[in-house]
Amino acid sequence: MFDLHNRNILITGGTGSFGKKCAEALRREYSPQRLIIFSRDELKQHEMRAGGFDDPCFRYFIGDVRDVDRLRRAMVGVDVVIHAAALKQVPACEYNPIEAIKTNVDGATNVIEAALDNRVQRVLALSTDKAVNPVNLYGATKLVAEKLFVQANSYRGGDPIRFASVRYGNVVGSRGSVIPLFIEQRKTGKITVTDPQMTRFWITLDQGVRFVLSAIERMDGGEVFVPKIPSMKVIDLAKAMAPDCKIDEIGIRPGEKLHEVLVSEDEARHTIELDDSYLITPVHPWWKGQTVPAGHPLPANFRYTSDNNTEWLDLGQLRALIGEDNSPAKGKART
Repeated sequence: MFDLHNRNILITGGTGSFGKKCAEALRREYSPQRLIIFSRDELKQHEMRAGGFDDPCFRYFIGDVRDVDRLRRAMVGVDVVIHAAALKQVPACEYNPIEAIKTNVDGATNVIEAALDNRVQRVLALSTDKAVNPVNLYGATKLVAEKLFVQANSYRGGDPIRFASVRYGNVVGSRGSVIPLFIEQRKTGKITVTDPQMTRFWITLDQGVRFVLSAIERMDGGEVFVPKIPSMKVIDLAKAMAPDCKIDEIGIRPGEKLHEVLVSEDEARHTIELDDSYLITPVHPWWKGQTVPAGHPLPANFRYTSDNNTEWLDLGQLRALIGEDNSPAKGKART
């Protein structure tokens, strides 16, 4: 078990929703020597520092994951890297494919190169359910990034460095999620959903951070960690947030799935089921002999998808999850 306490830790994309929540948990519970926030937006770094992230352990590095030299400099003396930087808005990635590749694919490569050069001990990348059987460019870039992080372990030689990924679903209330959209739409009295049958995996920001930190502590290198999380229907979320609003069905947008997948049938053949998660193990020769946690193999034809999940969020749970369980009805009356 890798000990995270008193480490030098770098978070790429550290001013984002995940980065801030992760930095807060690390500062409070693990007393890092240095906690490096690596991002390209000086305003967000200023706002983060002014918002209370100003302990002596914090270091704010202006930089872009597209710049491997800056990453190399930032990782000097670093023990752990959490790679959260990405372009993740599906429409933006579709319209700007080259930019998405530069950040999500080339950026992942640069993180790996800089970490290898500095002999970082643990490097964990954040992925998404959209990386499984991708239908949009964002998902495709994250699939490539996962492959890069798995195979990066073959470059380590005798060094103690380990690379792995965490893959989970939609994060409640993160920037770009559907919740801020519904909050704005309900002011007009009308909510739009793409398809009433659409389902999604759902995880809170705090749960995501906890799972990431747990994965760093137990990773052996090459794994993809997938948490067991509940599903929800998007239309149920709309009803929970705006029970008195009209709901319009607008159809699935380009690059959008009806249901999401966290473990595919092909991956299930080399996946282990644990109490709280699934562990997708590498199929490469260098994985042989690695320590595998006690778990259970998955049955034939298993798929972990948002529509075949055994755990679902009902309207009451959704309202509690988004902090509106005691709120009055929002929006105008249905017409």
